[in-house]
Amino acid sequence: MSVTASRVKRAFKYRFHPTDAQAAELSRTFGCVRKVYNLALAARTEAWARQERVNYNATSAMLTMWKKTEELAFLSDVSSVPLQQTLRHLRSAFTHFFAKRAKCPRFKSRKRSRKSAEYTTSGFRFRDGALTLAKMADPLDVIWSRPLPEGARPSTVTVSQDSAGRWFVSLLWEDPAVKPLPVTDTAVGVDVGLNHLLTLSTGERVANPRHERRDRVRLAKAQRELSRKARGDGASVRTAPRRRCSPTSRAWCGRPDTDSPPSRST
Repeated sequence: MSVTASRVKRAFKYRFHPTDAQAAELSRTFGCVRKVYNLALAARTEAWARQERVNYNATSAMLTMWKKTEELAFLSDVSSVPLQQTLRHLRSAFTHFFAKRAKCPRFKSRKRSRKSAEYTTSGFRFRDGALTLAKMADPLDVIWSRPLPEGARPSTVTVSQDSAGRWFVSLLWEDPAVKPLPVTDTAVGVDVGLNHLLTLSTGERVANPRHERRDRVRLAKAQRELSRKARGDGASVRTAPRRRCSPTSRAWCGRPDTDSPPSRST
């Protein structure tokens, strides 16, 4: 959830199972988003060394020229909306950097960087509970684990894939029913510990659920099996992310359920 002035934005995240064609299209989109981000960052960095300034409009014009070249013609094969959005993200990154709120933007890595693509309203269609992205004929097979508020109209849709190969979609929209809380001068001290996750100055204690304990044996077994495989082996490359992440994914998913209630009540 994010608050902008008096407007409150809420995001609902769901898992989905793409078809082979949809997965291939999204993988191409992730690659093109990373490529455009790195090209724009390089252009800005080189211009800064020449004591010149390159803004979002300039990088947007560069994107148009890149698509016309033979080397980067593949950028036209995916939706242009995520490509424009990554240029806006780069602009925001430099804004935070110059305001000393963040470090200098870095180049995205194919292996280490998060795989994601953001679509605005011109890049998707949400109708009767079906979400269809640009360049796709069929809607995504979304697992609606919780219902959306009635009449919700997403403003942006972010598609991502984690290191375990799972696909997620996040829908963001303005919720007029949620109002910001009034300003208060009450302060509560919070102490983070091991035996208890949180201890408040009011005397309240939040238990530590220790999500990873039940999967600790499975994780050790998966790591031993992976260590016996030869580096570069096809089976090792295919199964490494799944073996490392599947035993810990449940612990990772359980943390928001543990952290959110205490933070909201506090």
